[in-house]
Amino acid sequence: MKSKRNVTNVTFDEIRIGAAEESTVTLNRTQIDLMSLVSGDVDTFHLTGETGGGAPQPAGKTESAGSEALLSNIIGTRLPGPGTKILSRDMKYAGSIRAGDTLTARVTVAAKHETGRLVDLDCRVVNQEGRELVSGTTVVEAPKERLSYDDIAPIHLELRQRDAFMNIFRTCNTCEPVTCAVVHPCDRDSLEGALLAARRDIIIPILIGPEDKIRRIADEARIDLGSYRIVAVPHSHAAAAKAVELARAGEVESIMKGSLHTDEIMGAIVPSSSGMRTSRRISHAFVMDIPAYPKMLMMTDAAINIFPTLEVKRDIIQNAIDLARVIGIASPKVGILSAVETVTSKIPSTLDAAALCKMADRGQIKGGILDGPLAFDNAISAQAARTKEIHSPVSGEADILLAPDLESANMLLKQLTYLAGAEGAGIVLGTRIPVVLTSRSDSVRTRLASAALMAIVAQAARSGQYEVK
Repeated sequence: MKSKRNVTNVTFDEIRIGAAEESTVTLNRTQIDLMSLVSGDVDTFHLTGETGGGAPQPAGKTESAGSEALLSNIIGTRLPGPGTKILSRDMKYAGSIRAGDTLTARVTVAAKHETGRLVDLDCRVVNQEGRELVSGTTVVEAPKERLSYDDIAPIHLELRQRDAFMNIFRTCNTCEPVTCAVVHPCDRDSLEGALLAARRDIIIPILIGPEDKIRRIADEARIDLGSYRIVAVPHSHAAAAKAVELARAGEVESIMKGSLHTDEIMGAIVPSSSGMRTSRRISHAFVMDIPAYPKMLMMTDAAINIFPTLEVKRDIIQNAIDLARVIGIASPKVGILSAVETVTSKIPSTLDAAALCKMADRGQIKGGILDGPLAFDNAISAQAARTKEIHSPVSGEADILLAPDLESANMLLKQLTYLAGAEGAGIVLGTRIPVVLTSRSDSVRTRLASAALMAIVAQAARSGQYEVK
């Protein structure tokens, strides 16, 4: 991971004619695709990434979008930097860009005008061969005062062919905000994540924890607590117990984990005396957005049940099916994973898979289409199933994957996350109210998706569309 950096501007008075800044970048396929989509220039010349000889292609919108992005980055972060307003551009474009090209953008101060603090910037972009692709002038209003930003993280852009979380966000937009007990939000990430969900009208947070610590974290991170309610308790154990108490009293409709360990919050929820239990086993599900998979995929259970029995697996599947139906999948397809596709007493998970399918046939699991045992490749790839002559209504169409145990589910989840660019919005199921177990490693998008899932389930419970007895 690239380290964070400081960004400081150059004020109008400090700018000198002839001062210059430049930046060099080697373009990859994703960057070219992103430039094409942003610019609306989807000519196959750009999208196929072909290289080779022949006459130079005419410059298009992709070239302008890519080059202006490089120039704008210099102007916005270095010369003059933060506080700069771009007023006009007069550019000429020549040549083309392709994946593998190395572009160097250079910005030079050509003139200064006291009236309006205007600065004329000479802007040029050349490729690795020295061919000038862009030339022209940008007029900016330079900042009057010093601006400096610490802890600026490098921008990470990822081009996805689809967005599996979008359906969650759309559904959440129709929900009223839900009251949420945020348990021990005593670090920046957990406090900021909860209040971001509040600003998006997903939740109405009740912050539970040591009040002086919450306010100190907010002050240090420059987070505005506004009028949000704080319930003061001495420590994280008391915060978890208080959240359960508020849930039992009907004061909150959901619970969100803050900066305490998962075992600590689940230790307050799992006991029968908590009033949070139902007749079903509590389980956890990750709703996954995987760039290489054509739709949303749910993984269960990678967080709570270590070595589930057949009966526990039945509850885990039913919990996941009920969640899938709430978020709009009318008849979710469940792939029950094992190492092989045949039933054998040598691999107990294959026996469980066969029994679970028969339980579904007999109505002991409702609302979904089950098949298993299936190896992972045959569950997610119809082609892999055809190659092995497996005829399954789930292969290549799975909405839910049930792993044999927590170890295999957790490893698979992390492989998808770190090797396939997947993101997972997680939620606890089988409880009286939905519970979200956020992690410090969660992205903003994942935190919001988890909160949105929680809100959707809570809203469905209000209307009687989701009920766990």
